[in-house]
Amino acid sequence: MHQKLDRLEGLHVAIVGDVLHSRVARSLVQALALVGAHVTLVGPPTLVPKTLGVETSHEIDAIADADVVYVLRMQRERMEAAYVPSLREYTARWGITPERLRPGQVVMHPGPMNRGVEIDTRVADSDVSLIVDQVRAGLVVRMAVLYDLLTQGPVQVAVEEAVA
Repeated sequence: MHQKLDRLEGLHVAIVGDVLHSRVARSLVQALALVGAHVTLVGPPTLVPKTLGVETSHEIDAIADADVVYVLRMQRERMEAAYVPSLREYTARWGITPERLRPGQVVMHPGPMNRGVEIDTRVADSDVSLIVDQVRAGLVVRMAVLYDLLTQGPVQVAVEEAVA
C-alpha cells in the first residue's frame, strides 16, 4: 500500500468479504490502526463482526470512498452453517467488479482467489490490482522468516544467550 500510494496514515481501506473467518482481516485491522489508516469492513451481516472496533457496512457502496479495496476469499471450508444464501448471491451483492470501482482505487487480495466469486477476473488481472506484487512480497517474507528460524538454532539457545 505504502509503495503504491506513498502513505499509510490517513488511507481509507475497505476490507470486503469473509471477515469472520479471516486471520488476515484481524491482523490487518490492527496493523492499519497502528499506522493511522481508516478501515471499513464490508460484507454480509453474517460475515462481518462488529467486535473489531472499526466501521462496518453491509452495502458494497461503502467501498466508494476507499483508497484500497482489500478483498478476502470466501472460506467455504470453514463455514459450518449457511452464512450466505448462495455464492451466486454473494457475488451479485459483494463481488468486486470493474463497475464497482472508481478511478484511483487499488485492489488487493491475500490469495488464494476464488475468481468469479469475490473478485472478477477483469479486476484481478487489471492495472489497479496489486495482487501479484502482494503475493510475491508475502512469499519473500515467509522465506526470510523460515530461513532465519532454520539457521539460528533452537529457541532455547537464543533465550539462554539473551539472559547471559
